[in-house]
Amino acid sequence: MPIASINPYTGRVLRRFRPISRVKAEQLLAQAHRAAAGWRTTTFAHRADILRRAAELLRERQDELARLMALEMGKPVVDGRAEALKCAACCDFYAEKAEEFLADEEIKTDAGRSFISYQPLGVVLAVMPWNFPLWQVVRFAAPALMAGNVGLLKHASNVPQCALALEKIFHDAGLPEACFRNLLIENELIPQLIADDRLAAVTLTGSEGAGSAVAAAAGQHIKKTVLELGGSDPFIVLADADLALAAKTAAQARMLNAGQSCIAAKRFIVEKKVLKEFITQLKTHLLALRPGDPLDEATQYGPLARPDLADELTKQVADSVAQGARIELHGGQPKPGSAVFKPMILSNVKPGQRAYEEEFFGPVALVLEAKDAADAVRLANDSRFGLGAAVWTADLQKAEEMARQIESGAVFVNGLVKSMNELPFGGVKKSGYGRELSYLGIREFVNQKSVWIGKAAAPEAKTE
Repeated sequence: MPIASINPYTGRVLRRFRPISRVKAEQLLAQAHRAAAGWRTTTFAHRADILRRAAELLRERQDELARLMALEMGKPVVDGRAEALKCAACCDFYAEKAEEFLADEEIKTDAGRSFISYQPLGVVLAVMPWNFPLWQVVRFAAPALMAGNVGLLKHASNVPQCALALEKIFHDAGLPEACFRNLLIENELIPQLIADDRLAAVTLTGSEGAGSAVAAAAGQHIKKTVLELGGSDPFIVLADADLALAAKTAAQARMLNAGQSCIAAKRFIVEKKVLKEFITQLKTHLLALRPGDPLDEATQYGPLARPDLADELTKQVADSVAQGARIELHGGQPKPGSAVFKPMILSNVKPGQRAYEEEFFGPVALVLEAKDAADAVRLANDSRFGLGAAVWTADLQKAEEMARQIESGAVFVNGLVKSMNELPFGGVKKSGYGRELSYLGIREFVNQKSVWIGKAAAPEAKTE
């Protein structure tokens, strides 16, 4: 895929970029490897000063960054500003907490002293997606840099200007240039970089296929990986839930980033008693959302990031309907080749349909009927994905019991599933492994070294 900025709302090509050569990519890797030796010796205070300055720049440049996201992948500018501010908060969080999270951990053993020491690995390659072009990168970069690692970024080919803007922010904040570099490379070079001994680890956020390929390459060369992949998040609504709030939140959860989010609610598993009313209310909320030009302050959702994504989603819907799913809200793509896609609702979603088996990465709400709470958990777990989940019920004890049974990396009760600095983020099953954010995230790319120090022997007594 060519490296280019193409406005999905207008179809206009904004800029094209020539990929760098393999030789140039290896030069940047060599520079990063040399820089890692010095960066790991810097103090937490020094790194924190740079991260705090990066946070200031993210806030100062939020309008510029929001405009870039709107132009490159269709995110409304209101949401783009919020993403820039979320990135700033992440930089501040790790600037404040990193030293505490990576402090030596004393362990009681038979030694005079023993402890776990957390030390950086070196150069970490981040292969990142387009849907949150700043946030996905910062939630890797902030903890990795604070831990003493350096980063190489291979961003999605349709958001090169976002990648360059973020690189500039880190450099303008005072980070040595070689400690964070954006690589304008084609995907074919990724396995070659992974094979290089100067690269220590890889993190990827993206599709199941991309994650499998990167994990295979990293496994061949014995490199640590963290994978955050797809999700088909269940949103369970029991009969005793606050239905009005659940339906309103459901619309918000499905339309997050025009539905292009790994943790957007996708499968709405609703107890039979309230199924019809839930669909009615969900439809009302979805229809109330305003589409339009992402640069318009009033726009609530924009187009999908690329026309081919809308084409594929249209095919998934058509196939599912042919397999027995029922359209409750007509919307979708106005014509083939358009990135515009209005919200849809499919009900009667059953096993054997694409809607039941696959992730729908766009604004299509899939409604499944549950007999009761136990059946809802069964349906939630009957998926190869396990990223996030939501449970809506007035019975908090039951909700906690269900949360423990649901196979996912996170469960939110009576609330919108979201990523936040304080809680670990990641999945199970085909949604990947490893964690980002919280203290667990910063410990992914460090050597968790055990140090055992024996008791000093008493000096021998001197004899005359």
